Amino acid sequence: MLQIKYKWTDGNNRDFQRFYLSTEEYYSSLVGGVQNRKGFIPYNISESIGTVLIACIDDIAVGCAGLKRYSDTDVEIKRVWVEPEYRRHRIAENMMNMLEELAEKMKFQRTVLQTREAMREAVSLYEKLGYYRINNYPSYDRLEGAVCYAKNL
Repeated sequence: MLQIKYKWTDGNNRDFQRFYLSTEEYYSSLVGGVQNRKGFIPYNISESIGTVLIACIDDIAVGCAGLKRYSDTDVEIKRVWVEPEYRRHRIAENMMNMLEELAEKMKFQRTVLQTREAMREAVSLYEKLGYYRINNYPSYDRLEGAVCYAKNL
């Protein structure tokens, strides 16, 4: 069994910056290039994500997830990512649970997130964890292909 350690940091973390670039490439590949997702990019600047969780195995960062304040009651989950060779070890699920626990401690009432239907594994994970589909919230309400989810804490 893998020994996974988690550490809290912020959007300026070097490992998170690396994952940010990986996710940008991946998301762009899903939609046929960065030109097809230009509207999403301003809402995903890594430095704007105040709380970041990094998953490590043998001191090597293998995954990340972040929290970004959305409103007085809602906090947005951002950039849930696990390197492909480390998937299927419940790393993303563990990070989601840890983010939700922190969000609750921070007195948020709900977590929200945006994804795409094409990200079937992510959608499946979110639904398994009790997330439900909501109307797209601003600024994703103007972006084709976006789907939004929420979970009451």
